[in-house]
Amino acid sequence: MPRPRAAARTIEHPAVAEVSLQQLLEALVDPVRRSIVAQLAAAGAGMACGSFRTSVSDSTLTHHFAVLREAGVIRQSYAGTTKLNTLRADELESRFPGLLTSVVAAEGDGT
Repeated sequence: MPRPRAAARTIEHPAVAEVSLQQLLEALVDPVRRSIVAQLAAAGAGMACGSFRTSVSDSTLTHHFAVLREAGVIRQSYAGTTKLNTLRADELESRFPGLLTSVVAAEGDGT
């Protein structure tokens, strides 16, 4: 008897048009989340959850990913069993011109 197919795992993401400036700024105020954003910007591609350089536990890192996803900053998807994170840079640039670029530049400056 054939095995039933597993349902595709989907992750909910807000439309960037629904994200408020307040929500975006609250997501980016945390230094761990800014570091995640800067690492994604530098990579220019999706990164697996376990590949980020942070000083927090995996469970805390999961929380930070959720905050960034809910604020429309990142998109998460599955590639097999790996959860990939990508920066929604183009979408955010069209909604909040220059904001993400400035945050990433300031993070790189250490300010």
